[in-house]
Amino acid sequence: MGKVPKKRSIADKVRKAKTSTEIKNNPFEVKINRKKFDILGRKSKHDVGLPGVSRSKAINKRKETLLKEYKQKNKSNKLIDRRIGEYDAKMAPEDKILQRYAMERQRVHDKKDLYNLNEDEELTHYGQSLAEMEKFNDLMNSDDESEEKGLLSAELTASHFGGGGGLLKKKTSGDQQEEEGSHRAKSRQELIEELIQKSKQEKRERQVQKEEAQELTEQLDKEWKSIQALMVKKTPKAESDDKPEEKPKLEEYDMMVRELGFEMKAQPSEKMKTPEELARELKEKLQKLEADRLRRMMGDEVGDSTQSQVHMSADDLNDGFILDKEDKKTLSYQVRENEEEEGEEEEEEEEEEEEEDGHSDLESEQESEDEESKQEDEGASAEPTKTLSIEELKAQQEAAKAELPYTFAAPESYGDLKGLLHGHTPDNQRLIVARTQKCNHPSLAAGNKLKLQKMFGFLLEYIGEVATRSPPELTTIDKEVYTMCQMFPEAGCKALQTILGDAGHSMEEVLEVKGHVAFPSLDMLIYLKVTALLFPTSDFRHPVTTPALLYISQALTKCPVRSLQDVTSGLVLCCLAVEYVSFSKRFLPELVNFLAGTLHLAVQDKTSLGYTVVPPFRPSGKCSDLLVLSNSESCKNWSKKSLPLSSTQHLDLQNDLDRDHHRLSCLSTCLDLVKRCCLLYKDLVSFACIFHPIRTLLSKHLPAQTLPELLQELHGEILEAISSAPVAHSRLVLDKKKPIPLKLLTPKIVSVNTSVNSLFFFFHRKPSLLPTLI
Repeated sequence: MGKVPKKRSIADKVRKAKTSTEIKNNPFEVKINRKKFDILGRKSKHDVGLPGVSRSKAINKRKETLLKEYKQKNKSNKLIDRRIGEYDAKMAPEDKILQRYAMERQRVHDKKDLYNLNEDEELTHYGQSLAEMEKFNDLMNSDDESEEKGLLSAELTASHFGGGGGLLKKKTSGDQQEEEGSHRAKSRQELIEELIQKSKQEKRERQVQKEEAQELTEQLDKEWKSIQALMVKKTPKAESDDKPEEKPKLEEYDMMVRELGFEMKAQPSEKMKTPEELARELKEKLQKLEADRLRRMMGDEVGDSTQSQVHMSADDLNDGFILDKEDKKTLSYQVRENEEEEGEEEEEEEEEEEEEDGHSDLESEQESEDEESKQEDEGASAEPTKTLSIEELKAQQEAAKAELPYTFAAPESYGDLKGLLHGHTPDNQRLIVARTQKCNHPSLAAGNKLKLQKMFGFLLEYIGEVATRSPPELTTIDKEVYTMCQMFPEAGCKALQTILGDAGHSMEEVLEVKGHVAFPSLDMLIYLKVTALLFPTSDFRHPVTTPALLYISQALTKCPVRSLQDVTSGLVLCCLAVEYVSFSKRFLPELVNFLAGTLHLAVQDKTSLGYTVVPPFRPSGKCSDLLVLSNSESCKNWSKKSLPLSSTQHLDLQNDLDRDHHRLSCLSTCLDLVKRCCLLYKDLVSFACIFHPIRTLLSKHLPAQTLPELLQELHGEILEAISSAPVAHSRLVLDKKKPIPLKLLTPKIVSVNTSVNSLFFFFHRKPSLLPTLI
């Protein structure tokens, strides 16, 4: 059967026709195959070629065929278990284990049998077994052996290797003379046997001498150890303290060698973990703690997991095959505290090794035996784990129920977040948010990033809600908000931009309707503070802090001051403004004008001021005396305190004394801010002109004698800072007399006919053309 042609849509045909026409129209994509000559009646199909199209088709075809085969080369998606009896359901587990063990032993035996030298056969020499003969296990030094070891006697050499015929004849002749001819002459075989017996006897005598020398040496060693302690001279402790031993001074090279020996060796550091690995470990740890807490709630005993942990190898098949445990002792090294003690002990050990070698080895063996006995005693004296009683289990259950959970799901709505944090202390709220963030880290799942971004917006909304409570709960989740903003800066930027934009639009709407607007509430002040903590305030232009600073400036300009609560809110805004410009030292005229207006509220006599009062303050009127004290005696019992943020939302002043104390606190905060502004703007060229109204107000209308003693010093520091600033230029002043202008010569204009004049000029310059034109 032929291949079924693939149906193509109209869009595919149009696309193909369009691409083919584009390629054919491009002269760089067409290759013309020139023919040598034309043949009538023959149609040439390959006169024009498209190498680019052919190449792309070939590449696509290779990707669909060869590339797929290359990727699947040497790869398999199956794991076949080839253990004995794994797929045989009829075999018992014991039979499987026995057969596997037999195969393993057979494999080991085959490896060992590869170089088998028939060790089972017994080798003999002259009828004696070589295994039963002397094995020469006594190791002796080469100095103890005789010089003639390994040398054959002359008689044995002559009898076996020839050349000793004369010697044997002499031997036999001498023996015959001794025996006086009474006996018969010995044969050659008999002489050889006598020589062999004599050589064996000499060898046996030498062996006996060696054994006797060895016994004497061992006896001398024992006697030496017994008298060694008497020969070592030990000085009393008092004498050693009075007269320290004078050690020979080491050379510079020796000192450098010892220093290098005690230097800290480079050790490989642990592998740095990625943020994903750290997040995964934190989540697993929290899940384990939560599981332990749930078991405690159910009354189960939770033991030490390290005791019940069983080590499993990475290649363990977990098939029930258990090897015998090896009772091996691990070596451990005792770390010494001081390197100087270590150096002294090494010197003493070197001296002892020079004096006695074998005794130190005996001591080390005895110490190792003592350590092993101590370890056995510690293992035997280990107490069994205690079981909890019923009362202790109940107490454990109650404690587990009262304990905070370790794992939390990310809230899907603002109500879920409120339910999660409701009824908990600020510390527990921080723990809940931190654990929720760790359990839903973006690297653990795909949707966790979006969940945490939503949670960040819910947290900002929650901060605004707790700030409006009475009393406001300001000690809440602050560190976690900063951490989440660092994780998702774009989401934090958008959230705070939305808050600031809504607040700015609402202020503009109220201004258009009423013409004035109230100071921002406490929740908005908290948002401004959070903005300064989360984002940089020193940038020339920032998408969050710049709108926040503009909002502060607008509030300081457009919000009228009508009560002490308004003064407090304005001073809080001034504190925020100083915080915003503390690094960049950006000049903020609204800040200086508001501080000067706040000081103006404390002036009693408002006639002939000498300075200008800028809105939102008034030179005189109903609300221009808000900081004037009702009783001058209130300054005596006033103590300096910082303004509470709750006073911006609700101000509870019961009597005149409380009001005067609050006025003094506002004045103290204002003077402190003025001093900080002087330090910020002291390098400006126009510093003296900017702070001239404040200098006039403090020196003439608000003298230091009218202030408490705690504020008099601050008053003097401000005046000194303003007056000590150098004046870099003089002011621009109009001249008293109007300058006389210079005399100007007005040109005389004469009207002349342009056409006649130009024609005259033309003829004057070109006289040769005049006849031609005529």
